[in-house]
Amino acid sequence: MSTRPIGDYAMLSDCRSAALVTSDGSIDWLCLPRFDSPAVFGRLLDDDAGSWAIHPTGPAEVTRRYIEDTLVVETTFQTRDGTLVLQDALALGRGERGHELGRSSPGLLLRRLTCTQGRVPVDIVYAPRPEFGLVRPLMHPVPGGLIARGGTDVLTLSSPVEFRVNGSIAHAAHTLRAGQSLSLALQAGPAWGPEPPRRTSRAIAHRIHDTVRGWRSWSRTHADYQGPWQRQVNHSGRVLRAMTYAPTGAIVAAVTTSLPESIGGERNWDYRYTWIRDASFTLHALNTATCEEEETAFFTFLSRASATQVDAEPDLQIMYGIGGERDLSERSLPHLRGWRGSAPVRVGNDAWRQHQLDVYGELLDAAHRTYRDIGPFDPLTRSLLVGAAETAAHRWQEPDQSLWEIRGPSMHFTHSKLMCWVALDRAINLASTLGATSRTADWIRIRNEIHAAILTYGWNEQLGAFTQTFGGTHLDAAALMMPLVGFLPPDEPRIRSTVQAVATHLTDARGLVHRYRSADGLPGEEGTFLLCTFWLAHALALTGLDTEARRTFETVASHANDVGLLSEEADTATGEAIGNFPQALSHIGLINAARAIRDALR
Repeated sequence: MSTRPIGDYAMLSDCRSAALVTSDGSIDWLCLPRFDSPAVFGRLLDDDAGSWAIHPTGPAEVTRRYIEDTLVVETTFQTRDGTLVLQDALALGRGERGHELGRSSPGLLLRRLTCTQGRVPVDIVYAPRPEFGLVRPLMHPVPGGLIARGGTDVLTLSSPVEFRVNGSIAHAAHTLRAGQSLSLALQAGPAWGPEPPRRTSRAIAHRIHDTVRGWRSWSRTHADYQGPWQRQVNHSGRVLRAMTYAPTGAIVAAVTTSLPESIGGERNWDYRYTWIRDASFTLHALNTATCEEEETAFFTFLSRASATQVDAEPDLQIMYGIGGERDLSERSLPHLRGWRGSAPVRVGNDAWRQHQLDVYGELLDAAHRTYRDIGPFDPLTRSLLVGAAETAAHRWQEPDQSLWEIRGPSMHFTHSKLMCWVALDRAINLASTLGATSRTADWIRIRNEIHAAILTYGWNEQLGAFTQTFGGTHLDAAALMMPLVGFLPPDEPRIRSTVQAVATHLTDARGLVHRYRSADGLPGEEGTFLLCTFWLAHALALTGLDTEARRTFETVASHANDVGLLSEEADTATGEAIGNFPQALSHIGLINAARAIRDALR
């Protein structure tokens, strides 16, 4: 089974697919041609599921970084006899600059080694395993590289050095001296089509340079945030861009599947999809990180993917595939042992079938955040948004599964009622834009009913906090959303008391926040949730506790790895990264909390 720490990985992206590379030069995760495609390299989830390792033959001291303003990774190996620099990238489209999509070579993985001092013997081990490790392809050398066939794909490895093939593993050894370089590239194509072309070392070096320029071009137009943690905010904006599926504007929640919320447990989900739940958080973060084009594209994707008659079955889905797909049926891959034995490994996510009332509020809030930027809504979008408001008005009293997708019985979750209030509040503000002024009086009446119900049934006087469910006794970090969405003023005593209750009772010794501590129908306990800790920092800033807000922010931001990537959770025992990685919501939380603290200080 795979035991590599999750925090040891850096992400590569071409805004269509993603790869994860270890600090010592092994590509352990690569899905082609899309984020949600089957993995070609899957060692992240099982040692036998494929990888591509490049490293010095002997021991070395290792440092790495993203080349400034890019997602091109540069790893430096300092050996006894010399220095080796490895650059890794997923190629952006040829000539791609800013938001202009270049001529694309989807899924072109580039690797270039340069010896800058002395001499360094290098080992290269190439073991592709398409379809999450099910396929052990047939490989044979060809001039300028290797061809691997098996399953739906043909893989072309471009290399100036010869490989020895042993079954479905290829090995090469080569020594580089000061000033010498070695360039390799991997590209997949359909098995029934022509083999992807082999590329020269010069062409590979040029595409790496072009990819660096492409990322820097984008970064130059998205670095306007001024304030504390500017570097982290700008980097997180770049990470969100990297997790955007450029053809549609969809943003994946993470680029991985089945990295567990508890080590050895079964809380293992596929996050390579787009959640409506994340929409308003995401759009606020994109606005802060000055990603206006991504903001517009993301809302356009949401409105088109979710277009349906939402006042009739089926309900508005909580999530969609990155191409707008609706059927995301879940299945297990029993041949994979999972990260540190955390099984089952899943692809697909059956949460798409869940009934969650909060999505109506998140969709309307997303529309409210973007309508000034994207211009008048088209008739179909207006119809969708009015339907979402009507559904929230009609169904707010129903139980559901909550934003945390609890796989137990439906309950009356306070946060779900809150987001129905948000749906109507935003719809009222948008009524003239939506051509729905005739509905305003009813929407105001029902909005006030929801408000009164939350104050009556969601508040627990003994706890001094709003609770997870109506009439309940458990806390939920989702209550921190109340001041963030404007349900009550931040200085209202019940808001201050709720924020303090979360800080006191849901925060562990490391200063990180649990989502909740109540039973959720699954065995085992999850770690602390980085997004919820950023929410706490955000709420503390809104309530005027600037010092506490900064301290909380610094605590959670320190859990980024050496290249600034944040996981979903942190293990309560060790503090190490767990959960799917990198996690978009964690970077979104960082951006939004940094802005809130900056504004509070001003």
